Amino acid sequence: MGSASEVHGYSLDTIVDKVRQYAGFTNKLAISQVRDHFDPSDPVAGPGDDGAIVNAGGQNVVVCGEALSPPFVGQDPHGAGIAAVLANVNDVAAMGGTPLGIVNTVVGPEETTAEVMRGMVDASKMYDVPIVGGHTTQQDGPTSVSAFAVGHAERVLSMANVAPGQTILFAAFLDGVMREDFPFFTSIDNQANRFARDVRVPAKVAAAGAAVSAKDVSMAGALGSLAMLLEFRGHGAVIDLGLLPAPANTDFLSWLISFPSYAFWFTAESDRAQSCIDIFEDNDLICTAVGSVTNDSVLAITHGGDRAQLIDFATEAVTGLWA
Repeated sequence: MGSASEVHGYSLDTIVDKVRQYAGFTNKLAISQVRDHFDPSDPVAGPGDDGAIVNAGGQNVVVCGEALSPPFVGQDPHGAGIAAVLANVNDVAAMGGTPLGIVNTVVGPEETTAEVMRGMVDASKMYDVPIVGGHTTQQDGPTSVSAFAVGHAERVLSMANVAPGQTILFAAFLDGVMREDFPFFTSIDNQANRFARDVRVPAKVAAAGAAVSAKDVSMAGALGSLAMLLEFRGHGAVIDLGLLPAPANTDFLSWLISFPSYAFWFTAESDRAQSCIDIFEDNDLICTAVGSVTNDSVLAITHGGDRAQLIDFATEAVTGLWA
């Protein structure tokens, strides 16, 4: 169906085309290779969700890891160090966990690796999460950066819990700017002194039973990350883009395909959605109900009576991990 009604100056069809062509979204299909080596049937135990849950003496231990884009590392090694920590603590938070420690691997020339580690230390302080170890190799050539996190979850948020009828919520911190060189919406300048508190809010949501699943918005962008949250169960959703919170003075389409410092999707049982909203608002963060999980397999966006299909999980995949 065509989309005559515009959202922040863009038709729904234009938004669908841009998201589906965005490399951060299309590149996720490479994850399907994991099927050749590991059983992806349980996203809670892994592989598959933002992190995996390891049972340690009855405790839910969250483990996860991220590799940084080499061009980003080369252009902004200090920023890459911050991003390595940021991505991991957000992944822990998206599982309903509280981050407890970071380890890393850094390989490259001394001057670059020093900047990377300076960025990691700065982020460690912002998030109040210690860097407890890792590996460093100094050598000529491109710099390679990866980081890994461990955390604890009282209750686990997982894509395995997505079900029709649930309310879909979007939570974010929107006081930031879009980087000009990479599709990152950074709120570091305005959120640095509160990151430690803010990244622990999803754990409060999980512990209160105010939501059942979550995913942080990362390189796939807002709608791509939502598609990843829905893909395991194959349930569709209807999202009213007119309700989706967006930063002021920022191009809406650029925002939709960016990696924000702090943005999360949640699904909640309909009678618990307001509790999720209240927890975020009590912590001076935005959280808004923007749609619902449906019985069909189509993720659709709507506005002003118009509707456009982003993806049909019955015939298409984002990661292909559960094809």
